[in-house]
Amino acid sequence: TLFATRLANLVPRHRLNLQGHAIGMKLLDLLLYREPARTQLRPLGIIQLLHFIKQNAWQHLFGRQADRLEKSNDPEKPEEYMIIDNEPLVNQYISVPKEMNQLNCAAFVAGIIEGVCDGADFPAKVTAHTVAEGDMWPGKTVFLVKFAKEVVEREAYLAKS
Repeated sequence: TLFATRLANLVPRHRLNLQGHAIGMKLLDLLLYREPARTQLRPLGIIQLLHFIKQNAWQHLFGRQADRLEKSNDPEKPEEYMIIDNEPLVNQYISVPKEMNQLNCAAFVAGIIEGVCDGADFPAKVTAHTVAEGDMWPGKTVFLVKFAKEVVEREAYLAKS
């Protein structure tokens, strides 16, 4: 099929991201459905959504919450947020060939995060970056979430009213 041909031609991290995206779209609905009826509201703000991902989605997928959630310090990039996982489960039992040393298999999880954001109507691009911190966290991964410009504008507009 055309989809399979396009998927085969993508860079491995883009393929992982694309595979995770479909799971993220369904995961949002599943987690909201499992909530008690009085709390089944979709997240309405960026921070609410990111806390939902950091706590609920991570707990469902990995049995624990993500380690940290941060906003970019750069005032020119108000659309950037980071979800930090010191030891991503998806990277623990994978050995990456030397010729693919830039590959972070947590790109699959980045796709899941992107799918949750898209499903909640907060379009975003999510990438996974390895940021090793010495011997303590050699596999530390930062998921960089870049929301679309219209999401940031909508958030600013809602904050005013």
